[in-house]
Amino acid sequence: MDWQAAYQRALPYQEFLDQYATPAQRQRWQAVYDRVRLSDAQRTLLSGFVRQMHLLCLAAAWCGDCILQGPILQRLAEGTTTIALRFLDRDDHPTVQETLILNAGRRVPVVVFLSEDFYECARFGDRTLSTYRKMAHDRLGPSCPTGVLPPGPDPLAEVTDEWLGEVERVQLLLRLSPRLRERHRD
Repeated sequence: MDWQAAYQRALPYQEFLDQYATPAQRQRWQAVYDRVRLSDAQRTLLSGFVRQMHLLCLAAAWCGDCILQGPILQRLAEGTTTIALRFLDRDDHPTVQETLILNAGRRVPVVVFLSEDFYECARFGDRTLSTYRKMAHDRLGPSCPTGVLPPGPDPLAEVTDEWLGEVERVQLLLRLSPRLRERHRD
């Protein structure tokens, strides 16, 4: 997959919503965006990032998981100049969709983390661990043999923290990359 070409076809957050979301969907995305809050510690962490990274999110404006996670990604991108975030509509980009199939399904959102020079570094999606824990708790209850933890008091904050953890993990991967350290002489 030519990730640089895919990224160049992708749209910034608001343009993606303007093109693909209905007015009702835009309101749902906005309602989540308005609720996402980054703590001082999260903003400090983001401000310390030094490696440029591109996040390419395969999404669908109608998708409930995208409505939850897309605004979180946008808030994280707004927290640092080192994250460039773009969105592709799942249905308008079948080649990317096929490349990002998870567990034999066309799931969204899926984020491809790309280095400054568009090498793929990681993929993350379609839901975070806390979301799956809540689903397992609700749907499987005591019959779930894995000892699923109950949902926490603030699911939005948990999902935000999990996305930030993945973004930080990739930032550290890039920061410690011998190839990039040689390039940047650090």
